[in-house]
Amino acid sequence: MFFFFINPILIAAAIIPAIVLLVKVYRADRLEKEPGRLLLSLVIRGILATALAMLTERLGMWLLPALFEEGSFSYNAALFFIVVAFSEEGFKYLLLKKKTWNCASFDCQFDGVVYAVFVSLGFALWENISYVLMYGLGTAMVRAVTAVPGHACFGVFMGAWYGLAKRYENRGELSKSKSCRCLSLLLPVFLHGSYDFIASTQAPHYAWLFVGFVAVMFLAAFRLVRKLAKADKYIK
Repeated sequence: MFFFFINPILIAAAIIPAIVLLVKVYRADRLEKEPGRLLLSLVIRGILATALAMLTERLGMWLLPALFEEGSFSYNAALFFIVVAFSEEGFKYLLLKKKTWNCASFDCQFDGVVYAVFVSLGFALWENISYVLMYGLGTAMVRAVTAVPGHACFGVFMGAWYGLAKRYENRGELSKSKSCRCLSLLLPVFLHGSYDFIASTQAPHYAWLFVGFVAVMFLAAFRLVRKLAKADKYIK
């Protein structure tokens, strides 16, 4: 808590990007705004997901050297796609579903996007504060345009399929609903793992690949939010 008093600029730099994105997604919800209390609880669940993911990531990093040569392609793939991405997106998804799947407010397909993004940005918010306090304002600047929007994008893709799964369940199409729920977890895991894997690769051409990957992902997520918000319908 001491850092919160001596580094207000760092704290603001860590928090503001997440808040800006939360507001943008909230405003995109055109049919029926979600209860503030529910949205706050989702941000808190995102923060809780960071603590849970930290435990599984530490366990995974302890086990990995026994399975793969450290620094090898297999090691890095397992680290970023399974230990990191699956842990983080998995806990986001579990806490998201536990809170919202049977919630009375979940009555529009776009609500799935709102809920998933709020959980994801709760995660990014707390993670960002930790990084910024450790590494300073320069880290805040970089993460403001990469990691924080990255978590928002993962949330958009999770929420898009999550909302569709809810629509299918309400129609009684349970098999399609289950498939969409699987995609709402696996697609963000793939994107998150790819993001970390490319970002961590020490090769000159990978820097351009990372920029291209991030640009395409951000554009796709932005267009998906606009499309889903515009076509949103009640599902109850």
